[in-house]
Amino acid sequence: MKELVVISGKGGTGKTSVVACLAALESGAVLADCDVDAADLHLVLEPQIKHREDFSGGRLARVEPDLCTSCGRCLEVCRFGAVIAPGEPGGAFSIDPILCEGCGVCHYFCEFGAIPFEEQVNGEWYISDTRHGPMAHARLGVAEENSGKLVSVVRREARRIAEEQGRELIIVDGSPGIGCPVIASITGADMVLIVTEPTLSGEHDLGRVAALARHFEIPAAVCVNKADINPEIADRIRARSQENGLLFAGTILYDTGFTRAQLQARSLVEIEGGSPAADTVRGIWSAVRARLFDAGNPSQ
Repeated sequence: MKELVVISGKGGTGKTSVVACLAALESGAVLADCDVDAADLHLVLEPQIKHREDFSGGRLARVEPDLCTSCGRCLEVCRFGAVIAPGEPGGAFSIDPILCEGCGVCHYFCEFGAIPFEEQVNGEWYISDTRHGPMAHARLGVAEENSGKLVSVVRREARRIAEEQGRELIIVDGSPGIGCPVIASITGADMVLIVTEPTLSGEHDLGRVAALARHFEIPAAVCVNKADINPEIADRIRARSQENGLLFAGTILYDTGFTRAQLQARSLVEIEGGSPAADTVRGIWSAVRARLFDAGNPSQ
């Protein structure tokens, strides 16, 4: 079983559109949308949810006013300024849920059991069927944290499905950037495909995400989307990728077919009438797949 994670140094490079194409070209793979902060792969694949569960990413403290003796011990031990003193003598303390970091110190130091420390529901995760295969995905609640933990849940479920059903490939739509959700997306993967664009910011962010993959010793490939909007930078990305030992999988020209495909809730390689960029996407997948399933593929 192999796991490919498609990532990008920034949002808006076309990463999810590429993932949707790979899902169509490798129908039967297990799919995982790990961009849980802004998941949108479901808009193209139209998953039918078969199983759903709440996600708890942590705990928060709160005060039971009837049990609070106003001793002020919680105010003393809180390092985050989350404990609010009562407005009048003898009143109950309270805790600001926004400032609370869920460390639990106030709960453990309260001698009167007045501060419950409860799990919070931060989102949901799902197991679904799509026209291209099973899919694990999730939705993080508005302004919720612990997206990295939710990413790990989605990947765990995708692997479980692949093992149970004997599927040889997992395709992951990873998070953009280089933060915790990205690390949770790529750790232990067999390969990453970095989708970038020919701009100065795209070139810069490609370098950062490639360095992250190298740090975790994960082989990486690169493709440039909308390459014709700045051929000079696209060529420079190609050269630097090859100099740094990255597989340069190819370029994708700017193509309004992507927009037509989105309006049809389809990937570029599925739309009627074809598209000039569809063949280049097929070529990119051919190069990436060959490297991914090459038993002699060395780590970077």
